[in-house]
Amino acid sequence: MSELVRPLTLRSMLAEWHLLFIAVSLSLLGLLTMHTFGAESLAPRQLVWIIVGVIAYLVCASIDMRFIRRTPVIMAGYGFALVLLGLLFVVSPIQGAQSWFSFGLFSFQPTDPTKIVLIALLAKYFSRRHIEIANFKHVLVSGLYAAVPVLLVLMQPDLGTAAILGSIWFGLVLVSGIPKRHLAVVIALGIVAATALWFGGLHDYQRTRIMSFINPASDIRGSGYNAYQATVAVGSGQWFGKGIGYGTQSKLRFLPEYETDFIFAAFAEEWGFVGVGLVLTLYGLLLLRLLEIARRASTNFDAFFTIGVVILITSHVLIHAGINVGLLPVTGTTIPFMSYGGSHVVIEFMALGIVSSLARFGRSVPRDAAGQEYIG
Repeated sequence: MSELVRPLTLRSMLAEWHLLFIAVSLSLLGLLTMHTFGAESLAPRQLVWIIVGVIAYLVCASIDMRFIRRTPVIMAGYGFALVLLGLLFVVSPIQGAQSWFSFGLFSFQPTDPTKIVLIALLAKYFSRRHIEIANFKHVLVSGLYAAVPVLLVLMQPDLGTAAILGSIWFGLVLVSGIPKRHLAVVIALGIVAATALWFGGLHDYQRTRIMSFINPASDIRGSGYNAYQATVAVGSGQWFGKGIGYGTQSKLRFLPEYETDFIFAAFAEEWGFVGVGLVLTLYGLLLLRLLEIARRASTNFDAFFTIGVVILITSHVLIHAGINVGLLPVTGTTIPFMSYGGSHVVIEFMALGIVSSLARFGRSVPRDAAGQEYIG
């Protein structure tokens, strides 16, 4: 029988059932939040995407995904991702940003698979050079790999996704064992880049959003409206919330985009502080499980890839929640598994499926031999 696909048993499909269970639980909580009684609801369409995501997880978990360690596979994926990001500039903007390919019944956001491709590329790069990371050249080269998609995303413009991609690179650089003196240089370069971005890279409305974050009361009916309504929704939930479907800020449309960019605020309004604690606990358990898988990984690539997924989920949660409670400027960022959308939900389930596959098939190979597999 082929080594690529092994007998598909319930035990093998659910080898890392914790990941699937938590992801589905978060998805269902998001589904309840976006459901609207007595009006057109996005929940039925989102349920379809959740089912597709679960199928994607099971397929990836059952197939030997160790082939993604191969350099030709990674570079082909990286090149294809850059082509897709480049093609976005010939499509019509949606809500002021060129971030989606629209196919009528559904839209596809190429930045979602780009995140996974970047994680795989950086995992490959650092897994082969982690001993030489003291050489600052490797920090610069890895930064250039990340900078290309970041710049393409900034040009869309999509500041939130660019921040996520940058976080993936910075997080993996940190765990790769970078010396402190190099870390200081990276931070200094980041400050220079942020300054250049403020004066020459950001659009006027993006600078206005940041200024509104610094002084929310300056334009509460304009650029500060979304942030203000989000904080009102979070605060009005109090301890136990208003009840499922009874969030006035979201269901009466005072809170824009409550199914996507502000679903955390909508959830907090309906479920209250206790519900928010439940969601954060679920995310915490998911991240702890992923870190445990990374700790037991059979190869450096597997460990770096899994940690990359941890950084991806963590950055999304921190940025999204920070925006929703008024700690960060509004950038339009989803929260994993809960926000409405097809491409990001499917990719997130796929990422967990890949991690599960690497963990499952890696255990079946002696550790010394595992380090020699798919090294090309």
